Amino acid sequence: MTRDDLIVLAVDDDMINLKLLKSLLKKSGIVKEVVEASNGSDAIGVLKARTDIDIVLLDIIMPVMGGIEMLKVVRADNNLYQPPIIVLTTDETRKAEALEVGANEFVTKPIRSDELIRKMKSVIV
Repeated sequence: MTRDDLIVLAVDDDMINLKLLKSLLKKSGIVKEVVEASNGSDAIGVLKARTDIDIVLLDIIMPVMGGIEMLKVVRADNNLYQPPIIVLTTDETRKAEALEVGANEFVTKPIRSDELIRKMKSVIV
């Protein structure tokens, strides 16, 4: 895998945030495709269906299944594909909890493009 053909799973219940994230990722030059999910449950469905996801960008506060809950489910299921997961949130206080349950990295909203791209590159093997 080269660093300019990443497939990213963006998980956020806010459609505006998803659109902004998708735009930012497309402009970065390292992302080939952005797959969207509106909650943790949908995201798990995507991970079950696709093993070509290179990285997950995960919001914490969402209906149906939030980011922390999704992280716990994904990291506990050895049969599930395990891409790096970067948590995106406005709530700095959840950082330790997110990292504890399996997040690879943490980015505080509002997202700064350079910081996100740097952290994405740091977690991709």
